[in-house]
Amino acid sequence: MRRASETAAVSSKYSPGSLLSVGHLSVAEVSAILAETARIAALSPAERSAILRGRTIALLFYESSTRTRTSFELAAKSLGATTTLVSDKSSSIEKGESLKDTGLTLRALGAECIILRHSASGAPFVLARETGLPVLNAGDGMHEHPSQALLDLRTILNRLHGADKATSITEHSLSGVTVTITGDILHSRVARSNAMLLPRLGARVLLCGPTKLLPEDALGLGPGIEIERDFDRALAKSQVVMMLRIQKERIAGIELDLNEYIHRYQLNSERLLASAPQALVLHPGPMIRGLEISDEVADGAQSAIEEQVAHGLAIRSALLARALSAGIFKGQTI
Repeated sequence: MRRASETAAVSSKYSPGSLLSVGHLSVAEVSAILAETARIAALSPAERSAILRGRTIALLFYESSTRTRTSFELAAKSLGATTTLVSDKSSSIEKGESLKDTGLTLRALGAECIILRHSASGAPFVLARETGLPVLNAGDGMHEHPSQALLDLRTILNRLHGADKATSITEHSLSGVTVTITGDILHSRVARSNAMLLPRLGARVLLCGPTKLLPEDALGLGPGIEIERDFDRALAKSQVVMMLRIQKERIAGIELDLNEYIHRYQLNSERLLASAPQALVLHPGPMIRGLEISDEVADGAQSAIEEQVAHGLAIRSALLARALSAGIFKGQTI
């Protein structure tokens, strides 16, 4: 676990307000983000739109995205900010322009914060260092997806403990809670960020999947994280189960028997009823219905998948306010 002094040393390298890794956040900072999320969500639309009025935010996406990109964009606009979207298919990126030069161009055009999704692990760190702007990591390669972990946390707290318990957390807020993450762990930045965050709040995290998608050293196991190959056994121990898709765009050279995978690891209604009839079901999306999850479970009463999307909008509003030193985050660092 990163010490406070180590976190401060890493944070000082980048602009205040950046969120590059959940590992940079103390438990107190996570708690502050959740509290600010609730505060902003309770405001009227007119009050919300004044928070970042007149500010300019750039969304720089080198990979396709629906939930993350749209929620960041809608969050920024709901706070009154002006947004511009830059993708690798409609800019000089396609001509070979470097990430550094694209970032410097956006800064010269008035961008005060950049939200970056990139296929290369570590790209947000480079962009933050080269531009000096606050950068929000919207997913970098197989590394991290910090805002997804925060919205997953808010979803879990709301469902298990109620909304009033999701605004102030400690190292024990998830004590007694077991979260099983199942699927393509090896290539999942969502799994990595959740495995970094949830145990620090007291949760036990079980990683489940076949060896090809979950090597023994997949995430560098730490305290509170275990591998359980038997999905049914993992479910029986769990209060929360998070399903992940097989990332076909990242598994070149890995051959999988999909019928065998479905048999062993699909979350369907029969398996859920038999092993975890009360468990909360999560999925970061996009879902491949009929592969890692069945229609009945995805749309069932135990599913909080749509709630995750809604919490994403709320969390990302708070992160944007934090990035531009608005509200209670004025003067704070990452």
